[in-house]
Amino acid sequence: MGTGGLVPDGPIVVLNTLHRQSLFSVTTRQICAQCEDGAMTSVSADASQPALPAIVLTIAGSEATGGAGAQADLKTFQELGVFGIANLTCIVSFDPKDSWNHRFVPVDQHVIADQLEATTAAYGPASGAPSVLDTVKIGMLGSPATIATVAGALKAAAFGNVVLDPVLICKGQEPGHALDTDQALKAEILPLATFVTPNHFEAESLSGLSITDVESLKAAAIRIHELSGAAVLAKGGVRLAGPDAVDVFYDGETLEVLSAPKVGEVAVSGAGCSLAAAVTAELAKGATPLAAARTAKEFVTAGIRNRVASGAPFDALWQGGPR
Repeated sequence: MGTGGLVPDGPIVVLNTLHRQSLFSVTTRQICAQCEDGAMTSVSADASQPALPAIVLTIAGSEATGGAGAQADLKTFQELGVFGIANLTCIVSFDPKDSWNHRFVPVDQHVIADQLEATTAAYGPASGAPSVLDTVKIGMLGSPATIATVAGALKAAAFGNVVLDPVLICKGQEPGHALDTDQALKAEILPLATFVTPNHFEAESLSGLSITDVESLKAAAIRIHELSGAAVLAKGGVRLAGPDAVDVFYDGETLEVLSAPKVGEVAVSGAGCSLAAAVTAELAKGATPLAAARTAKEFVTAGIRNRVASGAPFDALWQGGPR
């Protein structure tokens, strides 16, 4: 840069290409000026400040193909205009030699605790950060020990929004261990949630009800709210018969059916993760639970429509396609 360099006069618009939106503009910013003795000195900028993004955290597993888990969460956060942080609980990879079941490796509890400590110190209420972390999404935890560690952190941080994607089964885990994990999740994490996004199987497990149609999906959503006190978005997905993918929202006051035409009849990797992450992002931006559910439904429907195929026997949702 030459001495006394200036950014050209007039507005400079920095675009977020994912959103095609102007994030901020700068008017005639002088970056540096030369003093008479030749020394360089900075000059304060005459600039409008960008709006601070909401800060969100996902506590979830890493999924190697990029379609689900923390990878899907972070892509969703970016698309919806929030600053995403991921604390990893486990490493999951599909095994192509074993029917694409999961290979599950838990992260050490001390490492999980260290991640949570660093995140809350940087962005928590006592951090002094200008934008405070108050919204968290819970994904795959995978073991009773991890659940206990995360539950303790949630209680200590007292987040305003805790969105639980209640991942109850990880294919490839030993059945007895999976059952212990499910029971610990229901006992320790579910009571801390403010919003729950169970799929068909998870809604049956949490509610104790058989779900065969929209009416029984409504009953399950109501029952899960009664058990947890949380807002519930129970997903029918491709499991319910009919031309539409139907989800049910219930928060103790409003019961609403969210419906969109099915995009095929096969489940897509990352749909559940992305739905919960979209709810998380919208809540962090100030949306009501119902408005967050509606936006998340639209976002995921578009992502399924733009899905990405691979050599795996399932497609992956793509968050970055046209909406």
